[in-house]
Order: sequence, then C-alpha cells, then structure tokens
Amino acid sequence: MQSHTHNSECIFCAALNGKNDAETLIVYRAEHGFIILNRYPYTSAHVMVVPNAHQPSLGLLDDPARQELMALVTASEAVIGNEYHPHGFNIGANIGTAAGAGIAGHLHFHIVPRWDGDTNFMSTLGQVRVLPEELGQTYQRLRAAFQANL
Repeated sequence: MQSHTHNSECIFCAALNGKNDAETLIVYRAEHGFIILNRYPYTSAHVMVVPNAHQPSLGLLDDPARQELMALVTASEAVIGNEYHPHGFNIGANIGTAAGAGIAGHLHFHIVPRWDGDTNFMSTLGQVRVLPEELGQTYQRLRAAFQANL
C-alpha cells in the first residue's frame, strides 16, 4: 500500500535524501518519517512532521507509518513545549491544494508553537515576521532536545 518512491522535485524528498541534516534542517529521523524545521517559520520552533513516503494523504500510508507519524506529532508537541514553553499550539495538515497545501504531493503536519500576543502589526501591516531566535540556533536547540528525548 505504501510507496517509498521519492520525487526528485519535492523539497521533503530532497531533504530526506540529503546527507547534511543541518543544511536541510532535519532535527530528527525515525524509521518511517522525520521532523524538519520550517525554513520560513510562522514562529520560532515551527516544525513539520513528514512521512518518508512521498504520498499526498494519510490514507495512502501504511499503518506503521501512520502510527509513527502521530507519535512524532505528539513528541514534537512535548519536546517543543518543554524547550520553548509556548502558551498553545496550532497542529495540522493541509491535504490538497484547495486546503492550502503548499506541497500537495507529500503529506506533512505543521506543529506551530504559539504565545499570547505573538501576532502583531508587523505581520498585518508589514507582511514581515519577527522571530526572537535565528533559524540555526533553533535547529541546534531542537536537534539536541529531540535527540535527548526520543
């Protein structure tokens, strides 16, 4: 049921096949999936949980991959919660372009930590996001936290 084929034009497949996790921003690799930082985050510690298989929806993954994906989503919430102490999370997947998926061919879940007041006039008026932490620093911090806790 599950295909492990990879699409050479897919950013997730390219990251998965990459040799340098720091360059591709993969903070954790598991048997059926991985956790990667969003290169254009909404907030600090915005990660995506991605199956290894290039599939567009949950129904096309086999049971072990689906189970691991949900375990990685759960672990991401816990690890980011312990490391960053957000006030809440947005967690979800956009399946299909009509639902807002930017990369519709490869399923992925966004885990976005949220803090009270983290949306402000910069995003609304300036179409700019202000992040309190540089992406490389977030990568080092989360990679260490995931390695220590999973």
